[in-house]
Amino acid sequence: MQKNMSLSALLQILFLCPFSTLTAAFNNEDPTLRTMEDFSGYPIHESHSFISNTLSSPLYADAQNLQNQIDELSRLSDTPAPSVTRVLYTEKDVLARRYIKNLMGLSGLSVREDAVGNIFGRWEGDEPELAAVATGSHTDAIPYSGKYDGVVGVLGAIEAINVLKRSGFKPKRSLEVILFTSEEPTRFGISCLGSRLLAGSEALAKALKTTFDGQNISFFDAARSAGYANDQDDLSSVFLKKGTYSAFVELHIEQGPILEDEGISIGIVTAIAAPASIKVEFEGNGGHAGAVLMPNRNDAGLAGAELALAVERHVLESGSIDSVGTVGILELHPGAINSIPSRSHLEIDTRDINEERRNIIIEKIHQSASAIAKKRQVKLTEFKIINQDPPALSEKSIIKAMEEASKELNLSHKFMISRAYHDSLFMASISDGYDLHSMLQRLQPQTRRIFIHGCHV
Repeated sequence: MQKNMSLSALLQILFLCPFSTLTAAFNNEDPTLRTMEDFSGYPIHESHSFISNTLSSPLYADAQNLQNQIDELSRLSDTPAPSVTRVLYTEKDVLARRYIKNLMGLSGLSVREDAVGNIFGRWEGDEPELAAVATGSHTDAIPYSGKYDGVVGVLGAIEAINVLKRSGFKPKRSLEVILFTSEEPTRFGISCLGSRLLAGSEALAKALKTTFDGQNISFFDAARSAGYANDQDDLSSVFLKKGTYSAFVELHIEQGPILEDEGISIGIVTAIAAPASIKVEFEGNGGHAGAVLMPNRNDAGLAGAELALAVERHVLESGSIDSVGTVGILELHPGAINSIPSRSHLEIDTRDINEERRNIIIEKIHQSASAIAKKRQVKLTEFKIINQDPPALSEKSIIKAMEEASKELNLSHKFMISRAYHDSLFMASISDGYDLHSMLQRLQPQTRRIFIHGCHV
């Protein structure tokens, strides 16, 4: 019961972040005060004078200040506004990290960083031996992205802490804000790098020793240029144990049109789709576009194009609306208009809430790649599954808590499936039974939208 009430307390405060004010009614029936009382362990309702000492001000989120911080952080970008580009371990990424650490310090949080740059801001509870409740997201940004992606979950988490502190709230469990390293795969092709390592991925820690970016800079050289991984290449110090957190909550934009199109504020997620990434390469014979006749060609480019269409076909054949597949990268070598491609490189993303169905699609893609190579007389030089993560199903009690919180705050809601995945998917494995992931569609007063999901481990 204590755990659920702890989740509810932070969940309701996070719900407040996009809204300018919400005055707490000082009476025994107020649900927000009730959850805060259960979370903190203090009897808020003993007397009016005690209330004044414990909750010295109304519960409100400073929406304008939060928007200002989002705007300030968006200016730390390698591309002009309104876009944001902030790639892992670059100068702008380091400056953004410094900005967040400064805000954490101003909020009275104790700040630490691990060997890859995951940043933790902790508000110590009265019983610090209890597993903490954590919340956070990321601030790295793919080229030409928007300014809310990830950032809302970090700055919103800090503001949630500020709301609680302004109210005079005293937590029993410690609260921790986390900025995750490299949620985006932009530089090294690995998404959720920081949270995967926190979850204890020894395979990833080993792979990073031989991982390079497009400029042939190693992961460790890049990390050291940003002030991390200075002592050694051993990343086991980043790993956290199961049960480190009693729960994890993430605030994030929806990255889809559903809530806005339907005019709904809250999306309560019943499952997080299982993602998988595949790299494929074909190798054929190049040649002059005019000199080599069609019957004599072994065109690696056409092999890649045919496989891209096969991906679409296999996904549609699944018969499920929850199956999706995308060929996000298709590169041809040498890339000249009058040259037959001698090599093609594809990167494929496929997802489904059903892991078995997704794996069947992957196997069909592999079979098609082999058949296409044989038919077109090219070589299938690589078919590599980069990641093949399991789905996460929502815990019923967490779904109920989010539904109740939505009703208490008079926010419309619907049940949804999250086909995008974030750090919360991996934090589930080190949380003591629960993982919450909340998504905010917009901060503007006229179109606020929140998207939430809870995962059962």
